[in-house]
Amino acid sequence: MKRTLMAFLLLGGLALAQADGAKLYAQCAGCHQANGQGLPGAFPALAGHVAEILSKQGGREYLIKALLWGLQGQIEVKGMKYNGAMPAFNGLKDEEIAAVLNHIATAWGDDKKVKDFKPFTAEEVKKLRAQKLTPQQVLEERKKLGLK
Repeated sequence: MKRTLMAFLLLGGLALAQADGAKLYAQCAGCHQANGQGLPGAFPALAGHVAEILSKQGGREYLIKALLWGLQGQIEVKGMKYNGAMPAFNGLKDEEIAAVLNHIATAWGDDKKVKDFKPFTAEEVKKLRAQKLTPQQVLEERKKLGLK
């Protein structure tokens, strides 16, 4: 009985210690909105577009880089052009960035549209954090994916 209780408490504590992607997404919702639909002409939608990015080779890495280093310049999402700047969120811990990415990948069903979707990990983020890109370099990474 003691071991069962200890295991339960340990697992419960681990669950509480994990970063809450939905809560962290509140920082993003001011622009991309709580429903991921963005504001047409001002801030692009994430809902539906994340699946498009994830389906590209290198898409996972691009999303991590966009959160770490921001994005600046003209892009096109769902036929609408945007020319603004997304701030860098490299002040977040690796597990927090992974949690936000998992939230935006799953909250609106984009993960279901991508074959063999795997959750983002803190290790993936850590590997890319060392690159230290500018927002304009992240834009170039986007173009390499064939995204406008």
